[in-house]
Amino acid sequence: MTLKTTRSWLVAGALALAPITAATQEAETAEDPLALTINGAIVDGNAYRSVTITSETPLTITTSDQMAGTVACARSERYASTTHTGRVGALTPREFAMAQTAWSYFVSSFQEETGLVNAVGSFPSTTLWDTASYVSALVAAYELCVIDKREFDSRATQLLNTLRNLQLYRGEAPNKVYNAATGEMVDYANQPGEIGMSANDIGRLLVWLQILKERHPHLANSVDNVPMRWNFCNLINDDGRMFGSFTQSDGETRYVQEGRLGYEEYAAKGFELWGFDARRAMSPEPLDYVEIFGVRVPYDGRDPRIFKNQNYVLTEGYILDGLELGWDLPDDGSNDNAVASNGWRAEFANRIYLVQQRRFEQTGIITARSEHQVDGRPYFVYDSIFADGYPWNTLDPTGEYQPDRAAVSAKAAVGLWALWDTDYTDLLFETVADLSVPDRGFYEGLYENGNGYIPLQTANNNGIILAALLYKVQGPILQHVNENTHVWDTANIGTDIRDNKCHPNRFVEEVPCCACANATQIDPIIPVEEFLYCRPVVGGSEIGATECSTEEHNLAPPQVRQVLPASCPIPDSKE
Repeated sequence: MTLKTTRSWLVAGALALAPITAATQEAETAEDPLALTINGAIVDGNAYRSVTITSETPLTITTSDQMAGTVACARSERYASTTHTGRVGALTPREFAMAQTAWSYFVSSFQEETGLVNAVGSFPSTTLWDTASYVSALVAAYELCVIDKREFDSRATQLLNTLRNLQLYRGEAPNKVYNAATGEMVDYANQPGEIGMSANDIGRLLVWLQILKERHPHLANSVDNVPMRWNFCNLINDDGRMFGSFTQSDGETRYVQEGRLGYEEYAAKGFELWGFDARRAMSPEPLDYVEIFGVRVPYDGRDPRIFKNQNYVLTEGYILDGLELGWDLPDDGSNDNAVASNGWRAEFANRIYLVQQRRFEQTGIITARSEHQVDGRPYFVYDSIFADGYPWNTLDPTGEYQPDRAAVSAKAAVGLWALWDTDYTDLLFETVADLSVPDRGFYEGLYENGNGYIPLQTANNNGIILAALLYKVQGPILQHVNENTHVWDTANIGTDIRDNKCHPNRFVEEVPCCACANATQIDPIIPVEEFLYCRPVVGGSEIGATECSTEEHNLAPPQVRQVLPASCPIPDSKE
């Protein structure tokens, strides 16, 4: 006999509950009492972690109609923000239901033996990028009260254990793909094999591992032990560029520069958060612009014919930077949600959003573009804003034009909705908000040509949707709040191990020479004149951005006033 309950508010006599998820237990025999455990209860004004109700006879609990307004969640309030850009406030009941639906993907596609989650549906394969999206979902589901701490800790510790013990490509760092069911290194067909490393994927996972240990210090030791095994010497070179690798036909490893404008800077921030010098990868150079519907859209200036790497302009890298990092510099620990210290990233993100809105206004085509999975060949497309010399160019991994695969991406639509509070993002939200199966998660998107939805659910799509919902409540997800000493910084100090693996050493500081007091100032790569939709904030190592809007601000850039120093030390000229 099963005791049935619903998720809701319960008021019975002296018992009053906050929004809850009620757990049910099925009696093993007819004689066993039925039990209902409710978390987060208040009884006669006293708060309890849980309350259990038992009954020898069937117990029926009924609820009234769902309350309008917002869904309260005490955990969300600890980092709740009212100053961040875009959507602000607690989730509505509809949005909370969306969070539950997105999380259901990570229930149905969970692998019990490894704690990993399938990247796509029931196919037991995953990458570090998709695993980062799972961590994103796990953090958001807990913060939004979709799951309790017991489930959060159980899943997090199992996942970290698996990541800690992954086989590494050539003994260096994680392989590009793993079998989600076994944790073994595989190729893209899920057959055993070493195929290379992805610096972009590793950088994204590093972002979420940092978020995990900042928000949950009790997991920090386990988190730190994951990258401590990795050798970073071939991932980040001496001038701060990121390199991936692949296995050649002769079995040898080839290392290649990885990343293009949009994704490269985001992934580089992951390395920077852990103390690596990835400043070259964080720079937007080389840079070019193309005007589309009156918007100067930035794109990577490296010629694909020479560098053998396409320069897709996509939404995802910019919205991930906004949702997770607030378009801040990695060393910005101020937790200031009003100013984006990596200002040009906020400026470019506004352009990426605006050009998609303009396309809708001019053509009627609802637009929220990102790369996504598709059902059948070619299985995956880069649904770009600009690529290979053409706007709105949808390409498969071989570079073939696939216009019928263009779609309104669910993750892009909800991400844009969270970061920009406009009528157009309201339309995007309505386009995809119900594009889901309640116990399987959200579909990838809706085809632009009217061929219906993409009948696939993925970890990346559902993880980003959960992150976007958390952003609405709390603002940028990375919060620099863990002030404890970290194993990552202290392990193997005084030995060659750190140097042999090219791990950064935060306990060694280069002191500038005494004659360098009047260092040459270098102009920023993106000047204040380029800040058309965000007001520039001058100061610090880069120009910040605030008051971002889709309307040009028409404000004169602030001028820096130069003054003479109070003193100017003269170096000792003794010979």
